[in-house]
Amino acid sequence: MAGHDLGTQHQFTGFQKYFNSYTTVGRRNYVIATYAGVALLVLYFKFRPKKQTPAVTNK
Repeated sequence: MAGHDLGTQHQFTGFQKYFNSYTTVGRRNYVIATYAGVALLVLYFKFRPKKQTPAVTNK
């Protein structure tokens, strides 16, 4: 039959327990981590201090 072998249990430990491509929970965790990373980049560039330019220049 086509499809995954449901009789085989994958025993993951450490990082692979939460981020793997064999389970839907593992794939979901990759998606959540990706969205969080993109959101952090957006927030960083939105709230970082702007460079100050002098209001009056001496000539």
